[in-house]
Amino acid sequence: MIQVNEAIAIDEGELQLDFVRASGPGGQNVNKVNTAVQLRFNVRESGSLPEEVKHRLARLAGRRMTEEGILILDARDQRTQEQNRQEAVDRLVELIRQAAERPKVRKRTRPTAESRRRRLETKRKRGENKRLRRYQTGENG
Repeated sequence: MIQVNEAIAIDEGELQLDFVRASGPGGQNVNKVNTAVQLRFNVRESGSLPEEVKHRLARLAGRRMTEEGILILDARDQRTQEQNRQEAVDRLVELIRQAAERPKVRKRTRPTAESRRRRLETKRKRGENKRLRRYQTGENG
């Protein structure tokens, strides 16, 4: 089990890890060894996550989430499979932690009388400047 926070833990069986060849550091090894990791996690089918977390995770993941609800994370910065695997899992855990935090509910407030007065005064001055710039039609025009 991978512990995300005190309420959420993911079963490692829900993760699918594929190892592929990676560009980047590794010298001659880069052409021979599959060190990059592609982690797949089916968010829709996961029994580990509450529904509200799934929805927030889908929004956070953006293009990394397929239409089928599968989250795909690539890790290819490290030189070994194990380091890349750990990096991918760490990124998944961090994403789920962010999704688990409930966003603060915005309380509507009203602008103060002074801020409304300042706003209208600024608009009046701006309009006056524009009015003065207009082309003047008259005897000289």
